[in-house]
Amino acid sequence: MNQTDEYKNCSLCPRNCHVDRHLRKGYCQCTDKLMAARAALHHWEEPCISGTKGSGTIFFTGCTLRCCFCQNYSISSQGFGKEISPDRLSEIFLELQDAGAHNINLVTPTQYLPTILPALDRVKSRLHIPVVYNCGGYEKQETLALLDSYVDIYLPDLKYYDSGLSARYSGASDYFSVASKAIQIMIDQKGAPVFDKDGLLRSGVIIRHMVLPGSRKDSLRLLHWIKETLPDDRYLISLLSQFTPFYKSSEHPKINRRITTYEYESVLNEAIRLGLTDGYMQEKSSAKEEYTPPFDLEGIQAPALL
Repeated sequence: MNQTDEYKNCSLCPRNCHVDRHLRKGYCQCTDKLMAARAALHHWEEPCISGTKGSGTIFFTGCTLRCCFCQNYSISSQGFGKEISPDRLSEIFLELQDAGAHNINLVTPTQYLPTILPALDRVKSRLHIPVVYNCGGYEKQETLALLDSYVDIYLPDLKYYDSGLSARYSGASDYFSVASKAIQIMIDQKGAPVFDKDGLLRSGVIIRHMVLPGSRKDSLRLLHWIKETLPDDRYLISLLSQFTPFYKSSEHPKINRRITTYEYESVLNEAIRLGLTDGYMQEKSSAKEEYTPPFDLEGIQAPALL
């Protein structure tokens, strides 16, 4: 991937804003300068990702979606983060591995791929843990083709079926049409989940879906699409109950609350009825703010030399 060309007329994500990001910010609210807010061991991913030592998670600044309920809004929408060089990013990958991380977990990385992929290239001979692509599911097919040889595990959201909901809450009326194709490509690339002897995922796809207040029926439609469309035994599913009305949720009365036990359990029960049981189902009590890590630039700056 040619960094200059990709940033000059940016079409990395489905927004296709064609902004010259050397000169100004794209739809993702990012320039060509790589920015991140945290690089540390993270223990709140799915068990096969976090394991016992944690996932080596790098939270990048910016996002290609506009989710009004984003729990990471300070970095996704408000621009918090610190600029780091490509060489520093390569160092971070190795530092996380040395710290015992089970994997390298790239969170919302799409807008920086022209910088991230070369950084991975520089250390690929020394990196011996899987690379996780942790995204909102809103990915272009052309971008995914670039990732095939870099990414071991895809961790996409599948947020909505209904285009009205995705337009209202994430500013993307084409969300399902894009994400549904993207997830099928991810599964085609990675195949059936592969675990190591300790139960950690080495390769595969985990599809996340967070149940939203007032959107139970949309969740059910997504479950039926998954069952009817995706190949059996080729993915894991992760159903989340952790919705908390962050950021601009107060502007949307229907989601300005946590989900009810009935909403979540009806989705859970339908997943079980459909046989979608390979994966994870959060406890209803999991809606906690502790799932949002402190964005304090931990691990971003180079350690001081003694």
